[in-house]
Amino acid sequence: MRRRMKSALMAGIASMGLALAPVQQANAFIGFGGIVYDPSNYAQNLLTAARTLQMINNQVKQLTNEAQMIANQAKNLTQLPYTARAALQSRLSEIDTLIQTANSIAYDVATVDAAFASLFPEDYASFSNAAMGAQARTHWEEASRSLHDAMRLQSKIAETIQLDMTTLDEIVNASETAVGDLQVSQAGNQLMALQTKQSMQTAELLAVQYRAEALERARQLQSEERARIHRQRFLGDGAAYTAS
Repeated sequence: MRRRMKSALMAGIASMGLALAPVQQANAFIGFGGIVYDPSNYAQNLLTAARTLQMINNQVKQLTNEAQMIANQAKNLTQLPYTARAALQSRLSEIDTLIQTANSIAYDVATVDAAFASLFPEDYASFSNAAMGAQARTHWEEASRSLHDAMRLQSKIAETIQLDMTTLDEIVNASETAVGDLQVSQAGNQLMALQTKQSMQTAELLAVQYRAEALERARQLQSEERARIHRQRFLGDGAAYTAS
């Protein structure tokens, strides 16, 4: 009896060994509740999950970078909330109005040619002494008006300089708070516009100033010519007076 039980036990152990042999070779074993646990498969799944998580993190970073890029592009497309265009145009318009309403000879080529020919004739031989006196008075008035026009323009430009200082400060403040390339570019353009405006008004001032100087020089030349005519008429034919 004992011999049979021993033989049966030995046979059962042998059969269990045969049954477990393939499982051990596969690095798997049966856990509680009959669940088969495979360490190599678990490790593979864990590695796959880690790679998937890393891929998701990379995608999140990419989307974040794209969102930041779009935000930056939006900033670069944002316009500067300040413009000095109307103010600069208004000041230039005021200066132009002064020139257009000048009391002296108008500032266009056709009018200058006609007015100069009338005011400053080349020959006074046909003028009477009274006519030359009237002409001298006209020349004095024209020169006085042109100097007055130059002084008015000088005063207006001096006024605009104070306004330009305020505009310059506003443009600089706007540029310092610029949030994108477009705003920076617009601020720079407005600074250039201010500089151009000042250059234009300087050119206009020089034109008026040189006009006044040209008229004064023309007046002097005409005065010299009239003096020559007066002297010639006073001397007559040049023969000395002799008593009879």
